[in-house]
Amino acid sequence: MDRILDQIDKNILRVIQREGRIPIVELAERVNITKSPCLIRLRKLEKDGFIRGYRADIDPHKVEQSHLVYVQVKLKNTSRKKLNEFNAAVRDIPEILSCHMMSGGYDYLLKVRSKNVQSYSLFMADILSDLPSVQQTSTFPVLQEVKESSALVIE
Repeated sequence: MDRILDQIDKNILRVIQREGRIPIVELAERVNITKSPCLIRLRKLEKDGFIRGYRADIDPHKVEQSHLVYVQVKLKNTSRKKLNEFNAAVRDIPEILSCHMMSGGYDYLLKVRSKNVQSYSLFMADILSDLPSVQQTSTFPVLQEVKESSALVIE
């Protein structure tokens, strides 16, 4: 059974998802409790899987990964075995930032980053087209990133 979060836990999650490196003393002040109970609650949220990890938010432009595309993928075969093979293969490709199985006219939607159009073209020819059961892909280049966030609304 999932545990029910109280308002303090929710406040901790709101702060920590935006400021993962906040010192525990400052976090405690922001959520209006003392340091020790705040640390205990934070560790429990981690242990219970509410907090899956901490990571740096790296500017893709500064590390030569400014080319962003979304790719629709249609598979030749959508048997459970073929879907599992595709899923496993995608997980091992670092250029693919996210992969979502979809319903409708295509099977998957991928978010892919690369250095530029040329590097994406090589990625498409050498990696993406060789994924298990790929029948067809459609690439949609991003012209401008208006909003990018992984922060969840915690009510």
